[in-house]
Amino acid sequence: MSLRIETFSNVTGGSSFFKAVGHPLAAPKAAILIARLASFGPVAVYDPLGLLSGLAEFYDLSSVDFCGIYVQDIEKVGQEVFGHAARPVTDLPSSGARTVFVVAFDSQRLEGHIAHLIPKQAGVVSLDAMRVPEDMLNDPGHYLSKFNWATNFAWFRDGDGHHTRVVSANYWPRYGAKGTRLWACLFDGEGRPIADWTEPMPPTDGTVVIDSRQVRERFGLSPFCGSLFLHIIGAAGHDVVKYALDTYGDDGTVLSCTHDANAWPADLYAGLPAPREGERVSLWIQNSHPTPIPAGAVGLNPMGSTDIRTLDRAVPAFATLELDVASLFPEARWPQQFEVQAGKHFVRPRYEIAAADGRRRMAHANVERTDLKPDPKLPLLTGGAVDKGMVGKGHILPAPLLPMGRWRTILLPTPMSTAQTELPVKAVVYDRNGAAVAEHRFGNLKRSDSVALDVTGLVADKTADKTVVDGWGHVELVYDFEAGTIADGWLHALVRYEDVTTGHVAETSFGSHMFNMAMVYRDEPQSYHGRPPGLSTRLFLRLGTDPWDTLCHLVYPASTQWHATSDTGLVLVRRDGVEVARKRLAIPCGGSHFWRYREMFTEAERLAAGDHAYVLIRDTTCRLFGYHGCLAAGDTAFSLDHMFGF
Repeated sequence: MSLRIETFSNVTGGSSFFKAVGHPLAAPKAAILIARLASFGPVAVYDPLGLLSGLAEFYDLSSVDFCGIYVQDIEKVGQEVFGHAARPVTDLPSSGARTVFVVAFDSQRLEGHIAHLIPKQAGVVSLDAMRVPEDMLNDPGHYLSKFNWATNFAWFRDGDGHHTRVVSANYWPRYGAKGTRLWACLFDGEGRPIADWTEPMPPTDGTVVIDSRQVRERFGLSPFCGSLFLHIIGAAGHDVVKYALDTYGDDGTVLSCTHDANAWPADLYAGLPAPREGERVSLWIQNSHPTPIPAGAVGLNPMGSTDIRTLDRAVPAFATLELDVASLFPEARWPQQFEVQAGKHFVRPRYEIAAADGRRRMAHANVERTDLKPDPKLPLLTGGAVDKGMVGKGHILPAPLLPMGRWRTILLPTPMSTAQTELPVKAVVYDRNGAAVAEHRFGNLKRSDSVALDVTGLVADKTADKTVVDGWGHVELVYDFEAGTIADGWLHALVRYEDVTTGHVAETSFGSHMFNMAMVYRDEPQSYHGRPPGLSTRLFLRLGTDPWDTLCHLVYPASTQWHATSDTGLVLVRRDGVEVARKRLAIPCGGSHFWRYREMFTEAERLAAGDHAYVLIRDTTCRLFGYHGCLAAGDTAFSLDHMFGF
């Protein structure tokens, strides 16, 4: 059962209404508003913006005695709204209402339009009764401005030797923000708020760190596993709250990482892997709204199958629930993968895999698009090489080939759009200098196919090139239009990395883009901010705390011919935003570079940077794609995920 709310449009962007009415500080005010409406009926609803249905998805209005729904738009007269045939607002004087409920924020102007139509003795209320405190608003005169609602959720756990850390940077002043603050609210697993606080953001480009151990100590909390709601007050330029999320433990073998949750709940997610024998795969469902998820409203199905099995219990408002995928599909095994029937009830979910040896890792599923159709022009535009076709190689999904002496790299294509009934793809492996050394053609995969490629094994079989076998490279998943021509540009994969010495595993998943070309196809090459093409790099590399080291793998993918080498700056930044040191890299076009923090920067530079520093990866000549991770002391564990830009 999907919520009938608008959360995100790939044309207009994110919706603010669901964030405004579902905000943790708005929910208790909504209860007061509804109680008032129930006590002072009958109630005539004036719904000029069509928001009543969305409000009713979050809050139970059954106690309210409605005497009619009134609209402004002539085209909507007669349409059914909340069980009533909509009537013209000019009929409001004869409604017999004791209360008129204007379903809008910033309602004063709208109320003025109908002041002469409001029945005598009738009171008027609006959604303004649900407003969060005014000092939390960047644009008080436009309540639904997206910059009032720069919010997100983080999965947050502390207990039994397991901890979490959210790390970001104050990038909003770059877009004109002033006096930014952070409001945070921590919910336990049952959805109860157990802590909230407001703190000033650091100076421009300073580091934001929220550590579960410190939060637990500060508020005297018992062990918890729930959701941390984040609201950036005073945001500008970006309404997206981006962060890296580290999971670590008292035991040095506990280490993993993932990143921000994508703040707009979707109907579907995909790329959730089935367990190997002896593994447990848990999907963490974080209810992102102030209303329970009903039993049977969310579920899983094997990708390409109509066999949907649902969760048989409700999830309270703002609660977090661990769903063992084997409880629904005990027969499923890797490399099978699942589609998540989410119904817009929760943000992009994390999953956690517990191996037979007790080691754990975190990753996330991805948003499955429901609005795409195959583009018959795409095969004609794509030439398969940088010097062929209008978009050259076209869509590229780049992933590291980590040093083969230590890590095994495995790639699994994951359908990520309901239009993807087939997936014609191939994987091409490149050495550090951008020379192709191996290729695997998957053919035209059916939606139900789950075929994992051992990239390391492929390279070992195909080449004895020392620069790859003894070093690093990268792999690109691209369309193979010789195998099929159905493509929508939303190409995704899950990439898994196994430490052949310790058995520790990390994985990441992501989508393709067109990189480094002057032409624009739809919204590609994607821009961090503003119109495409995005042809520069600004990546955030959070640094592991002592005794961890940090690894980074930068890939320079190019759809068309571009600059021969990158001109990449590695800027070491103190947690207060002050630059400490700067290094430069020249990465060959089509190649990559693998490096470690302790090898790149001197001990003196690292000491000057201190704890919770980060590296800003900046390049004005090209767009790079980056991966980051941490290495535990003694190399007992590692983490890996793709980086975010701003």
